[in-house]
Amino acid sequence: MMPKHYFLGFLIRSLLASGTETQAVHGSLKPRKVQFQSRNFHNVLCWQPGSSLTGNGSVYFVQYKMYGERQWKNKTDCWGTTALSCDLTNETLDLYEPYYGRVKTAWAGRYSAWSRTPRFTPWWETKLDPPVVTAIQGNASLLVLLRTPELPYRNQHGKNTSMESYYDLAYRVFITNNSLVKEQKAYEGTQRRVRIEGLTPHSSYCIAAEIYQPMLDRKSPRSERRCVKIP
Repeated sequence: MMPKHYFLGFLIRSLLASGTETQAVHGSLKPRKVQFQSRNFHNVLCWQPGSSLTGNGSVYFVQYKMYGERQWKNKTDCWGTTALSCDLTNETLDLYEPYYGRVKTAWAGRYSAWSRTPRFTPWWETKLDPPVVTAIQGNASLLVLLRTPELPYRNQHGKNTSMESYYDLAYRVFITNNSLVKEQKAYEGTQRRVRIEGLTPHSSYCIAAEIYQPMLDRKSPRSERRCVKIP
């Protein structure tokens, strides 16, 4: 018969091993790389499954709060979701305030701990898409019209608000003479209506543009090229 102190030692070791195993399982369920991805103030919380989850069957629960708030709020549309992202645009409308989001996993009757994002401030961190470019040919000239990306907000008259309502923006326009295959900067400034003159008749030109944010020293990607032939 096993002495009492040996039995107690065996029981304690078993319980400790079981607890360590449970912690490991819960840890491997915990969502990874939880972060906000933001473009043009569309703020989406994204994550990756825990290290042990390679198949289906897991669901996720999302909460959010503004920095300084004590209580987390449930995101109803993402409470028990199978997706790996959750749109929190409407929950992060104050662009100058910092927010947090967090996610936990449920799988096979087990729950992970919460995984939290770093602090996220929409105004500081959103990325801008390039401007939409329209090029209208003229007599040895081009009229270039630039339109900023659409935002998820509307003003009191129901119209889309402009990115220029939130940032000082500059625009850079680049032109390429296709016969010379040489690009040059044709304009940099705050105007969204730009006329480029002195072009060679019967030549083809391509236009591309980008948005520059001087305060943040940050720029958007280049737009798609728009190509026209000068009559």
